[in-house]
Amino acid sequence: MSHHDVIILGAGAAGLMCAITAGQRGRRVLLLDHAAEPGAKILISGGGRCNFTNTGTSPERFLSDNPHFARSALDRYTPDHFIALVRQHGIAFYEKTKGQLFCDGSARGIVAMLLEEAQAAGVDLRLAHTVTGLSKSDSFRIDTNHGSFTAGSLVLATGGLSIPKLGATGFAYDAARRFGLRVTETRPGLVPLAFSDELLSLMRPLAGVSLDTEVTHGRQRFRDATLFTHRGLSGPAILQISSYWRDGPIVLNLLPDLDAAAFLLDRKRTRAKAELRTVLAEQLPQRLAQALADSNGPRLADMPDRVLRDLARKLQAWTIIPTGTEGFGKAEVTAGGIDTRDLSSQTMRATKVPGLFAIGEAIDVTGWLGGYNFQWAWASGWCAGEAA
Repeated sequence: MSHHDVIILGAGAAGLMCAITAGQRGRRVLLLDHAAEPGAKILISGGGRCNFTNTGTSPERFLSDNPHFARSALDRYTPDHFIALVRQHGIAFYEKTKGQLFCDGSARGIVAMLLEEAQAAGVDLRLAHTVTGLSKSDSFRIDTNHGSFTAGSLVLATGGLSIPKLGATGFAYDAARRFGLRVTETRPGLVPLAFSDELLSLMRPLAGVSLDTEVTHGRQRFRDATLFTHRGLSGPAILQISSYWRDGPIVLNLLPDLDAAAFLLDRKRTRAKAELRTVLAEQLPQRLAQALADSNGPRLADMPDRVLRDLARKLQAWTIIPTGTEGFGKAEVTAGGIDTRDLSSQTMRATKVPGLFAIGEAIDVTGWLGGYNFQWAWASGWCAGEAA
C-alpha cells in the first residue's frame, strides 16, 4: 500500500488544476480517475474547442445557496491567471462573444497543457482506477480495483451528475455524506426545457429555427439565442434561464429590439396589402413568420388593429410553462451539490473533517453558460491545491 501527501479523486478540470498546484508545492500527489482518459468534459466543451474561461467572471454570475461562497476563490485565481498559462503553452485562442474564450484549435490542447504541467509537478496520474472503498482513521484510505492507497489529504473532484455517458456519477455526494458533509438538492443546470404536447405541436415544425430573444423567469433575464427543437426549447438563452427555473412560466420576447405593435400598425398603414408572413419575415426567421401567419390571417388589411396588438404582445411576452427539463443526460452542469456551509471558502477544506477537500462541480456552486464553470474549476482546484 503506497502513501501520498494528497490523493485527488477525479482527473477533470478541477482535479487536474488541484494536482498541478499541490505538486508544484512539493506535495506527493496521486490523481485517480475511473475513466480511461482524463479531462472528458474539457474535450467535448465548446464544440470541441473548449470555452476555457470568461473574462467577465464575477461572483454574481454563479448560483449557490450561499452566493458569497465563490468570491474568495474567484478573486484569488482569476481568468488572467489561466490565460497566462494558456499563453505560456502557446495555445492560440479567441473571444467568441461576451468574454467567452475558446481555443483556435482543439480542446485537446488544454488537456495536453494540463497533463504537461502535472507531469512537470511530479503528479502520479493513474487512470481506469475504480474506487471500491473509502475510509479515514489517522489518514485517508482509498481502495481501488488496482490496489489501496493512503494519504493525509483527500480531494473530491469527481464532478456532478451531468452527462452520465461521460461517466458522471453521484460519487462525490456519497463520499461527502460518508464523512458527514451535507449535500443540497441537485438538479440539471444549463439544460434544454421540455413542454407539453400542445406546445410541442407548435415547436416541432420549427425545429432548427434559432433567433435572438430575451428570456425572463422571475427576476432573472437573459438576452441570447433561443433554439426550437423536436423536444422543446434550447439555445444559450434557454440554457441560462434553466439553471434558475424550478417551476412556473418563462416569458420570451421574440423581438427584443423592436416595438412590435408600432411596427405592425405602421406596416398596416403603409403596406396594407402585404401578407402578414412577409411582414413578420422582415424581423423573424421565415419558418417562424409562416407559423405565426397561418394562425393570424393572410393580409394586414384583413386584420383589425386589436388583433395586431394582441399578436405584438404575444411576440414580446410569450408566456409558456415548461413541464420539466431534458435531465442530466443533456445538462451541461449540475446545480446544487456539496453544501458550502461545510467548506472553507478560501481553501475548499471541510471544516469538520481534517484533510478533506471538495472542488469543482461537486460543490454547490454553478456558473452561467460561457466558460464560468471552467473558471470555477480552475479557481477552486487552485485553492485546494494551495492548502492540501
